[in-house]
Amino acid sequence: MSCNVAFIGLGVMGYPMAGYISKGGHNVTVFNRTKSKAEKWIGEHKGKMAETPAEAAKDTDYIFTCVGNDNDLREVTFGEHGIFKTIKKGAIYIDNTTASATIAREIYNYAKKNEFGSLDAPVSGGQAGAENGALTVMIGGDQADFDKAKDKIECYSKKMKLLGKAGCGQLAKMVNQICIAGLVQGLSEGINFGQKAGLKMEDVIEVISKGAAQSWQMENRYKTMIDDKFDFGFAVDWMRKDLKIAMDEAKNNGSLLPVTELVDKFYSEVQGMGGNRWDTSSLIKRFRK
Repeated sequence: MSCNVAFIGLGVMGYPMAGYISKGGHNVTVFNRTKSKAEKWIGEHKGKMAETPAEAAKDTDYIFTCVGNDNDLREVTFGEHGIFKTIKKGAIYIDNTTASATIAREIYNYAKKNEFGSLDAPVSGGQAGAENGALTVMIGGDQADFDKAKDKIECYSKKMKLLGKAGCGQLAKMVNQICIAGLVQGLSEGINFGQKAGLKMEDVIEVISKGAAQSWQMENRYKTMIDDKFDFGFAVDWMRKDLKIAMDEAKNNGSLLPVTELVDKFYSEVQGMGGNRWDTSSLIKRFRK
């Protein structure tokens, strides 16, 4: 059933995600800080544009956000022209930003007091996953809110799951990024080792990718890593932001992240090489200085 949806934040992820919601038959109003991006979206999709997040959220049943970090999220929700100035009772707010569990819980508590729903719903799958409508969505919040929102989330996802109370979506995304960090470092070391040993790594990967070493990173990044090309995915700057969130949370829950901390330092070296916008597989560049 068609409903009124607002989507705030049309970056590399949010732009196609909002497009899939529109293609799903919903009435979508978009807002983006850089207005030209919203104008471009309107030119390509059915929907309309708002001048502020508050305007986008007014009289809307479902409000999505996909912005950069906690500060951006606070601005578009609690800010002077934020969503929460106009959100109506009974609406469902869905946040696709990768942010802290702390702000997710803060938003949830505010939502409860003001009689609207809130789900923290960070995504995984990168730009390609967003463009193909095939993201994985990790969700925290209440079952009733999830049940109402899931068919809208389904527009841009291939897999979603409610994982527990508010904040659990963000915590699961931290697990996701912790696992990726170790995988990419291992793949970088393996490819570099093989090249130094004189192996033809395309052939090696063809074989080992069918065994226990197989991973999404191997399948999707080995060719570009071998070719020294790093313009195909999630940027190093954003990965360091995510790893910091995970490392901060680890201090709160008493868990140890020795490999994650090491890989974060390696990513800082990549930034020092000018690789801020390179994708996360650029860890291998450290071996090619």
